[in-house]
Amino acid sequence: MKSDRSPSQPSLQRPELLAPAGNWECAKAAVENGADAIYFGLDRFNARMRAENFTEADLPQLMTFLHRRGVKGYVTVNTLIFPKELAEAQQYLRTIIAAGVDAAIVQDIGICRLIRQLSPDFPIHASTQMTITSVAGVEFAKSLGCQLVVLARECSLKEINKIQQQIAQQETSLPLEVFVHGALCVAYSGQCLTSEALGGRSANRGECAQACRMPYDLIADGEVVNLKERKYLLSPQDLAGLDVLPDLVKSGVTSLKIEGRLKAPEYVANVTRVYRQALDSVMTELERPNPLTPFPTFAQRHEVREGGIKAPLSASERGWGRGQSDREHYNLEMAFSRGLYTGWFSGINNQELVHARFGKKRGVYLGEVSRIHNEEVTVKLEAPVKPGDGIVFDCGHPEAKEEGGRVYGVVSKGKESVLTFGRNDLNLRRVHIGDRIWKTSDPELDKQLRQSFAGENPQFQRPIDIEIYGEVGQPLIAIARDRLGNIVQVESATSLVEAHTKPLDTDRLKEQFGRLGNTPFCLGTLTNHLSGAIMLPVSELNRMRREMVVQLEELRSQPKRWQLHSDVSFQNLLPSSSTLQEAKATSPSLIVLVRNLKQLQAALKAGIETLYCEFEDPRAYQEAVQMVRQQQQKNKTDNSSFLTDNFCTDAIHRVSPHSPLPTIWVAPPRITKPGENWILQQVRACEADGYLIRNYDQLQFFAADRCIGDFSLNVANPLTADYFQQHFGLERLTASYDLNITQLQDLLTSCPPQWFEVTIHQHIPMFHMEHCVFCAFLSTGTDYTNCGRPCEKQEVKLRDRVGSEHVIKADVGCRNTVFNGTAQTGAEYVQRLIELGLRHFRIEFVNETPEQVSKTIHFYSQLLRGEITGSQLWRELKLQNQLGVTRGPMGVSALRS
Repeated sequence: MKSDRSPSQPSLQRPELLAPAGNWECAKAAVENGADAIYFGLDRFNARMRAENFTEADLPQLMTFLHRRGVKGYVTVNTLIFPKELAEAQQYLRTIIAAGVDAAIVQDIGICRLIRQLSPDFPIHASTQMTITSVAGVEFAKSLGCQLVVLARECSLKEINKIQQQIAQQETSLPLEVFVHGALCVAYSGQCLTSEALGGRSANRGECAQACRMPYDLIADGEVVNLKERKYLLSPQDLAGLDVLPDLVKSGVTSLKIEGRLKAPEYVANVTRVYRQALDSVMTELERPNPLTPFPTFAQRHEVREGGIKAPLSASERGWGRGQSDREHYNLEMAFSRGLYTGWFSGINNQELVHARFGKKRGVYLGEVSRIHNEEVTVKLEAPVKPGDGIVFDCGHPEAKEEGGRVYGVVSKGKESVLTFGRNDLNLRRVHIGDRIWKTSDPELDKQLRQSFAGENPQFQRPIDIEIYGEVGQPLIAIARDRLGNIVQVESATSLVEAHTKPLDTDRLKEQFGRLGNTPFCLGTLTNHLSGAIMLPVSELNRMRREMVVQLEELRSQPKRWQLHSDVSFQNLLPSSSTLQEAKATSPSLIVLVRNLKQLQAALKAGIETLYCEFEDPRAYQEAVQMVRQQQQKNKTDNSSFLTDNFCTDAIHRVSPHSPLPTIWVAPPRITKPGENWILQQVRACEADGYLIRNYDQLQFFAADRCIGDFSLNVANPLTADYFQQHFGLERLTASYDLNITQLQDLLTSCPPQWFEVTIHQHIPMFHMEHCVFCAFLSTGTDYTNCGRPCEKQEVKLRDRVGSEHVIKADVGCRNTVFNGTAQTGAEYVQRLIELGLRHFRIEFVNETPEQVSKTIHFYSQLLRGEITGSQLWRELKLQNQLGVTRGPMGVSALRS
C-alpha cells in the first residue's frame, strides 16, 4: 500500500492521522495501514489500564521502529497523579523523554508542570481528559507549556471553527486535535465519576467500568416510562467522522485521532486504512482549483429506521458493492459498531446520538427474519452475506444470551435470501420472526486485514523526493528527501561518462531509483538536473539506491534528543516551606451546597455561614442572594441588639455576636462552550459574595471576583494545587473526588491545609453529559429549541440493574448530570482531617426535602463540634434519614494509594 500524498498547498494543512496501539501487533497494524502517528500507554499512569500496553523497556525498540517508518509515537500519561506517586512519575517521565518519544498526552496539570521542569522542549499534548471546550481552555493549556490540545469530543464543527477563529484573533496559535472515529463516552472526559462512585474504579485513573453501556429504566415523576426495547439510555452510537472529513480538514485541525487502545489489531488496521484512503482522497479533491465534496452527505446515504437507529439503506437503494463509500462504511461497521454516527460534529441531535437498543458491538445490519422453516431462515437482505460469515439474532434483549453462529449457505429466492446453518449450530426455537440479524464476523475481511500487517517487509510506503545531479567526469549525485524533512546525499563510486546509446534520461532514472520494494519508501518526485547525454552502469545506480535507503532509515531511526535536566526535581515545584506554616487555630466550618430555594431556606435557618447554590436556572440566583442578604440584615440587627444588651460600662468587655453573617457563593455550569458567556454574565448579575469555579473559562471570567475552585478542576496533587493558588488566587480548592482518605491525607500534608475544602457528604455527580435524557426519551425533539423542556416539568431518575434510582438534573446549557441515588459520606474520617489542619467541610444536597436538609446539617454540625463520632453520624443517617448513606470513595481501600 502506497501513500499518494503529494505536497499540499500552504493554505490547506493535511491533518495527521493518529491511530491507537494497545500492543505491538496493533502498532504494526497502524503503521502498515497508513497512520502518521500512534498513541500508546505504558504499564502505569494511562487511561486504558485494561489494555495490554507496552513497557518502559519496549520504548527504545518501539520508537526506532516507528521513526524508521516515518511515524511518530505519543505516550499517554493521561490520568490524575496522586501525591505519593510524584517521585515515581518523575522517573517515568525521564525514561519517556530520554527514549525519544515524540510527545506525552497529559491530563494532570501538575504533570504538565513537572514535564516542563524536566525538559523545556519536550512536547506536551493536552489530553481530552482536560475537558477543553473553548479558547480559554486552549490558552490555559498553552500557559502550562502544552504544544497541542485535544478538544472534548462534544465540540461541534461550528464550535471547532469558532475556537480556531478566536485562536487566530488572540494569537494563541496552538494546534488542535479531535477524535474522528471510535467509541463515544457519554460523559465529558475527565468529568466522569461513575466508576469511582459505584465501585472505586476511577475513570480518571484508567479504570472505567463502562456503566454507560448498561441498561436503565427511566422513571418520570415516580412512574416507569415504557420505552419498549430502549433500555441503553446512556450508550451513544460510535463516532464516525468519515462523512464530515472534508469539513474537518477545512477547519484546520492538525490531527485526527482514532479511538481504540483496547481493540484488536484487525480493528486498528481496518479503521486506519479506511481513514488513510479517505483523507488522501479528500486532500486530492480539496486541492483542486474548484473542489467538489468528495462524499455524499451522511443523510443522503443513511436513513433513520424505527426507534432512531441509523441503519443502512436497502440493497436496491444503495447498490451494495457499487461504490467505494459503501465499502468504507461496511468495513467500519465490521471493525466495531454500536451503530455509526457523526457524534456531535453536526451539532446536538438527542434523537440520534443514543438509539438505546443495545450497548455492545453489533456489526452490519442484514435485515429482519421473515420466515423460519426446516432449519432455514429467510430474510430480505440489506447488506451482503456469504457462507462462513458470523451472524447474531437480535430479539430485543441484548442483555440475555443471544442466538447466533456461522452461515453455512445463502440461496437467493426473488427479493429474499434463505440462510442455512450447520447442523446443531443454532437453536432456531429461540429465533423469532421479526428478529433483527446482524453480521458480526467476516473471516475473509479479517484475513485481508491480518495480511496487511503480516511479515517483516514494509507494506505501507511513504514517498521520498529525489534530485539527480552530474556531468561527464564527475560522480552522479542523488539527494533524497522524505516528507518529514530528513535529507541524505549519495554519490556514485565511479564518474559519469559520455553516453553513445541509452543515456540516463528521467524515465530510466525513475525506473532505477523507483525500485523501492521491501523498503519503507516509494518514489514521490524525481527531478533530473543532469547535463548532457551521460551514463552510469545500472549496478551502480542500484547500489546508490540501496545506500540511499540505508542512510535515510538510519537518519530517521535516531532518537529525538530532547533537553533533559538532571539537576531538577518535582520537589522544586512543591509549595514553599513558608506557605506550609501552621494556619491559625480556628473551629471547623460547615459549608452547605443546595440546589433549590427551599433547601437554601432550611440551611439559613440552621445558621450555616457559608452557602453554595447550584441551580438549573442562573436567573434564580438573584432571589437566592436576596434571601441571604435579608438574613444578613436580620443577623446584623440581632447582633447589634445582643451587643447593646451585653455591653458593660465599667469595663471594656464585649461578647461575641450570637448569629453569624452568612455568605452566598453561586456555581456556574460545569461546561462553557464558545458563545456561552451570556450564562456567566447571568450568574454574575446576581452579585453573590463569590463564585464556585468549575472550568477554564470561569477562571478568566471571574478573575476579579472571590472564587473557590470546585472538584471539576481535578486537584489531586500538590503541583496542581500550587498552580491554581499561585496563578489564580483562589480562596480555596475542593480536593478531587478521586482521592481516598490516604491520598487526601498526603495532599493535606504536602500543601497548606487551609488551601482546601473537602466534600464529606454528597450524592456524587457521576455522569456529566452533553446528551440530554429528558429531550431524548421524554420528547420527540432534537434539542432545546423543540423539546418542550420536559426537564422543567418532570422529576426524572434512572434505575440501574440493582434497583438504585439515580437523580438526573439538567443545567442551563441543557447538559445533564446523573447523581448517585445513594448519598456518600466521609464522616468517619473527619476527626483525622481536623487533626491535619483541615477546617472547611462541605455537604451537598440534590433533591432532599427541607426537613432532610435540616436533620443532615444538624448531625454534621454535631460532628464538627465533637459531640458525636463519625460512626455515630453514619448510623444515625442510615437509620433515621433513610438516605442510604454509604462510605463512598473516600473510604475505598488504601490499596489504591
